[in-house]
Amino acid sequence: MGDPNIPPAPPIDGTDPLHSGKVRDLYRITAGEHAGRLLMVASDRISAFDFVLDSTIPDKGAILTRMSLWWFDQLADLVPNHVVSTDVPEQVKGRAVVCEELAMFPVECVARGYLTGSGLLDYRATGEVCGIALPEGLEDGSRLPEPLFTPATKAALGDHDENVSYDAVARTVGDDVASRLRDLTLAVYARAEQIARERGIILADTKLEFGSRTDGTTVLADEVLTPDSSRFWPADEWQPGRTQASYDKQIVRNWLTSSESGWDRSSGEAPPPLPGEVVARTRGRYVEAFELLTGETF
Repeated sequence: MGDPNIPPAPPIDGTDPLHSGKVRDLYRITAGEHAGRLLMVASDRISAFDFVLDSTIPDKGAILTRMSLWWFDQLADLVPNHVVSTDVPEQVKGRAVVCEELAMFPVECVARGYLTGSGLLDYRATGEVCGIALPEGLEDGSRLPEPLFTPATKAALGDHDENVSYDAVARTVGDDVASRLRDLTLAVYARAEQIARERGIILADTKLEFGSRTDGTTVLADEVLTPDSSRFWPADEWQPGRTQASYDKQIVRNWLTSSESGWDRSSGEAPPPLPGEVVARTRGRYVEAFELLTGETF
């Protein structure tokens, strides 16, 4: 069953729609040289607090797709990725990729170099994140002594991903796969954190998804190191003990939780549409992140 507040995937010639997610639509290619492969399309939809908003962010799908492709290139010597081709139907050109079908691991692979978000909430409650004890006195935005692998379960649509311990992952996928996912996640984070830092950006944390080929090869899939799956902060504005300026959809979250939106997060009702100014600022932040990281012009 799809989520009722996500529109069905629009038809694309030569494909069968398989799934509409919060941000991406997935199709099976039925004709041409890539028949049997998957077509993954990044929409301009934006989600916050487990809702897909009525408002869209213009060009967001194209920015996320180009950014993921750039990062896949930077990581190619560390881990193979699922991209087969960028030769896609005209109506989704620039925001879609042809990709391999993988057996996806049911784990959100999260690396954290800084303490914020759900990790901060866990730390304040228990002094730990995903069962890993941390030093006392850390604040929102504190740099961790070393990057951590802090996995989460993949939640059903509309539910929160739940942070879990490494042992819980090992029980789900086996010891060998769990250690491989942890090592790959931390290797990707280390490479990306260094690249971002050289460009004046802090990569606070990121969420990765991996799958397996039939021969057992572990492959990096979905999107990678975009403002939707990662927290990017301007390095020159970093100051622990407060909410950091960011290159992600924090602008949207901040507006929704402000009195200006008139939305009560605990009401269970969908959030209101975003004002044009919030949409424009959010798009601007996505473009800025893309251009700073890649050195390319959008």
